[in-house]
Amino acid sequence: MSLLHLSFYSAFALSGLGLAFHRTHLISALLCLESMMLSLYVALSIWPVENQAASFTLTPVLMLSFSACEAGAGLAMLVASTRTHGSDHLHNLNLLQC
Repeated sequence: MSLLHLSFYSAFALSGLGLAFHRTHLISALLCLESMMLSLYVALSIWPVENQAASFTLTPVLMLSFSACEAGAGLAMLVASTRTHGSDHLHNLNLLQC
């Protein structure tokens, strides 16, 4: 395994661990999700170059557009929860109370 692949795998794993263990604020969860998407985007951008596969060059653009949609929806949820609950703490958000 090359050092480049190890860095992509470790970035994805560390952001997944951050998402699992730092669940106090919604903004920190959104930042962890965005770092996961960023590591996937960079890995998918490097992959067609390494394999000389020209048919997969559009895949990073598709991944980037899904990541932008996810970021927009996450920020809309952040603003809505801050307006209704007064903070972005995740323990205030309970699906059973809605």
